[in-house]
Amino acid sequence: MMEEATKCRSLYCAAFEKAKFMNHLVKNPWPEEYEDDAMEKMRKRHVRMPDTGVNEGVLKRIGEVFSTMPAEIRVHKRLATTLLQRREMLNMRMVSWALAEAFAFGTLLREGVHVRLSGQDVERGTFSHRHHILHDQNGVHAPVSALSDVFPGQAEYVVCNSSLSEYAVLGFEYGYSLENMRSLICWEAQFGDFTNNAQCVLDQYISSGEKKWGLNSRIVLLLPHGNEGMGPEHSSARPERFLQGCLDDEEGCPSVGKLAKPHFPMHQLLDCNWQIVNCSTPANYFHVLHRQVMLPVRKPLIVFTPKSLLRLKEAESPIDDMLPGTQFQRVITDNSVANPAAVKRLLICSGRVYYDLAARRAKQGLQNKIAIIRVEQLSPFPYDLLWMELRKFPNAKIVWTQEEHKNMGPYFYVKPRLCTLLMRMDDPRHWDIGYAGRGAAAACGHNINHKQQLERFLTADFLPSTVIITFC
Repeated sequence: MMEEATKCRSLYCAAFEKAKFMNHLVKNPWPEEYEDDAMEKMRKRHVRMPDTGVNEGVLKRIGEVFSTMPAEIRVHKRLATTLLQRREMLNMRMVSWALAEAFAFGTLLREGVHVRLSGQDVERGTFSHRHHILHDQNGVHAPVSALSDVFPGQAEYVVCNSSLSEYAVLGFEYGYSLENMRSLICWEAQFGDFTNNAQCVLDQYISSGEKKWGLNSRIVLLLPHGNEGMGPEHSSARPERFLQGCLDDEEGCPSVGKLAKPHFPMHQLLDCNWQIVNCSTPANYFHVLHRQVMLPVRKPLIVFTPKSLLRLKEAESPIDDMLPGTQFQRVITDNSVANPAAVKRLLICSGRVYYDLAARRAKQGLQNKIAIIRVEQLSPFPYDLLWMELRKFPNAKIVWTQEEHKNMGPYFYVKPRLCTLLMRMDDPRHWDIGYAGRGAAAACGHNINHKQQLERFLTADFLPSTVIITFC
């Protein structure tokens, strides 16, 4: 024991003496893409965003295994119904959120990428949608991992429930993600609100570890988010906190000439400290998870995941949106508008509120007067795609709308960047960006207030007046 201790001490002392003569930051000893000048090399190569679509045969194989009851165990009768529903969706070539996640994990496992998922209720899923561990109701056989034996020779898949200590578990997973470049390490909060118990890990390590110590991480945070009347501790993952931690400057919009270049999105990723997305479709969720490993740089990924959308029929994706030639959509345009020049109001939103807006627009028959576009990637801010969208609707009043309270959502991050972009475009609308949504609040109210507030701001979105009112 003394010999080992002496050996360890000598290693530390040698490293300490060496550090006295170092005058540059030493980054992780990974292959060439993580050398000191790697970022500049990638800029010169004009690397583009990767296609993350997958062959349909691979997806069907994953779906078949994921929707089949293991022969050796007897699953719960409700789970048997869930597995049957998954098989029916596959036959219709439609994909739910649970299937999309399984497709992403299964595809990476097939490619030799180790996948690890931990959190307080990840085996089943907080909303009973995942079921990656199947338990024998007879209590005879050991639990079965749904994705551990999909392809011969696949990588290891680990899914494990963790203790109710966000600070400790997220800190461990962050450290784990630093040690294996070819891995997808995911931590899921039971509700996104619970990340406040791990705020020091986010501030001191995940958001700033690369700048402070040259530590590159691909860790993924899955944060259930949505103001759906579930109360103040089960509604908001606090996107404003994550957006405030982004290092991009609200006045740093590039020139229009740079926005038109195809490698602009990758250059943004090279410069960012983390990525923040709020997906509204299962296909985009699949792509962003697959993209996280395929990117040539390692950056943390914050995903605001859905709750009610997990079972919303309108929020399903066709399997065609995940085939070769497809990729993550940073902005989803509105293809339902026949004449963009005739649109009077352009609603810009992010996340699940899109489905509330689309339903109200259809109910009032305003498809030709109101367009709705979705910002799926909040940071790095998609200036290039929004530039094209704003040009497409030259006569529309621009309105940002969100389900969160005004002081809690992306509004104060998005508005100044939209203003800067419009100024770059010499568009006078930068003076008049509207807002429709809830007013500022310290916490979400109870369910009755939630429904009243939702009705009020949806009504405001579709009023003929150009004056947008904030509802408390």
